[in-house]
Amino acid sequence: MNMNDIKQFKVVLLGAGNLATSLGLALVKSGFSVEQVYSRTLEAAQTLANVLNASAVSCLDELSNSADVYLLALKDDALPGVIQQVCRLNPHAVYVHTAGSVPMSVFNNLAVNHGVLYPLQTFSKQKPLDFDSIPCLIEGANAFSQDVLWRIANALSKNVHLASSEDRRVMHLGAVFGCNFVNLCYTLANETLKSRGLDFELLLPLIDETAAKVHRMGPLEAQTGPAVRKDKKVMQGQMQLIDDADRRRLYELMSEMIHKLANK
Repeated sequence: MNMNDIKQFKVVLLGAGNLATSLGLALVKSGFSVEQVYSRTLEAAQTLANVLNASAVSCLDELSNSADVYLLALKDDALPGVIQQVCRLNPHAVYVHTAGSVPMSVFNNLAVNHGVLYPLQTFSKQKPLDFDSIPCLIEGANAFSQDVLWRIANALSKNVHLASSEDRRVMHLGAVFGCNFVNLCYTLANETLKSRGLDFELLLPLIDETAAKVHRMGPLEAQTGPAVRKDKKVMQGQMQLIDDADRRRLYELMSEMIHKLANK
C-alpha cells in the first residue's frame, strides 16, 4: 500500500445498495479506483460496477486477494458472516465496515488492520449526494488503520470525526429519531391528506421551514402546535379524525411528550 498517494489504493467495494452506490460514486469522484463490486446478485453488482468502471462479482470466492482496502457497505446482519470470509483474503489489507450500530469488534481476531467509516446521512440510489459536507465518523483498530481511514474520509468529506463504537451507536439512534421516524410522520401526514383528496405538496413549505428553524434554534425551542399549549379542544377534535387505533395512540403519546418537554 502506497501511503504517499492514497488514491492509488486498490479498493474492493462489497455492496450495491443505496449506501454502497453513493459511496462508490464519491470514491471515484475523489480519484480512487474501485476495482471490484460485490453483491449477492450479479445484476446489482454489474449495474454499479458499470458506473464505477469496475468488475462485478456475486461470489465471495471471486474477490481479489490483492486489494488494499475492502469496504463493506452491507446490511448489518450480513456483516459477521461476510467478514469471516473476506478477512482471509489479504492479511495486509485494511477491512472497513460502514454500519452505525455494528461495533468495530466484529473484526476482532479476523483482521489486524480494520475499522469503521460511517457516513451519517440518508442515501437513495435515485438521489446522488455530494459527500463534501456529510459527517463521516471513523474509528481505527490501530494507528495505521486509523491513518488510512482518516485519509480516505478526508478525501471524501470536509466533515470527518473520530468516534468510538459506542458514540456511533448513539449517533445512529439519534439518526433514527431525526430521520426514519420523521419520514414515518411524513408518510402519515401524506395519507391523512390523501384521505380527503388533498395534495401533500401543500405541506412542503411547512416542512422546509420546520427543518430550517432547527439550524437557527434548538429543536425544542422551535416546537409549536396544540400539544405545546395543551389545547385539549383542538387535540380532541383531531383525535376524532383518526380512525386507526395505533395512530391515535401515537398521536396521544407524541402530544404528551411534546407538552412535557416544552413545559418541564
